[in-house]
Amino acid sequence: MLRPEVDHPPAAWAHLPFFTRGWSTLAARIAADPRPILPPEGQRFTALDLTPPDCVRVVILGQDPYPTAGHAHGLAFSVAPEVCPLPRSLSNIYKELQADLGVTRQTGDLRGWARQGVLLLNSTLTVPEGAAGGHAALGWDRLVDEVLAEVATRPTAFVLWGAAAQARATGIGGRDHLFLKSAHPSPLSARRGFFGSRPFSAVNRWLEDRGQPPIDWAA
Repeated sequence: MLRPEVDHPPAAWAHLPFFTRGWSTLAARIAADPRPILPPEGQRFTALDLTPPDCVRVVILGQDPYPTAGHAHGLAFSVAPEVCPLPRSLSNIYKELQADLGVTRQTGDLRGWARQGVLLLNSTLTVPEGAAGGHAALGWDRLVDEVLAEVATRPTAFVLWGAAAQARATGIGGRDHLFLKSAHPSPLSARRGFFGSRPFSAVNRWLEDRGQPPIDWAA
């Protein structure tokens, strides 16, 4: 018997066609997977819950949630506040943040960014525990494409780390966006162009040039 699905469409995004034409099928596929699925039910739309479409100013596009139990909580690159040590990609993000702006953060919880209009969106919103990429072909791509199309109706800063994020964003329309592209912060690639890219100050300069308040990356 399929376990009940308790992830409800975020109210501010519920108008997207995915939620009426695709979500029930995808939810059934997730429920049919006998493996533990991360993040837990009720947290899979956290990024969309915290950052409604009319509040999005910046998009940081990730891949899939952390496959380690207790880490993923619905935001790309973010982890639950009690997680220590940090995942290595997030640790490298923090190294670059410190080098860029002198900001040192105390936990890996990035909900403070999300509440300021930074949409921390993964390309796949679920993952089987211990199986990175295990839901990459499950059907989340339709939702992600619709979300990107929605936010692209207004000038937005897109932070694209790594080839996968950059390929995913090739169809973004609209005008006057900022596209910041670099290597992924993974330990395998961070020294090939992520370190020294200074994305945080670049985003803030762009926002300030448009008359908007900068992101408080320490929040």
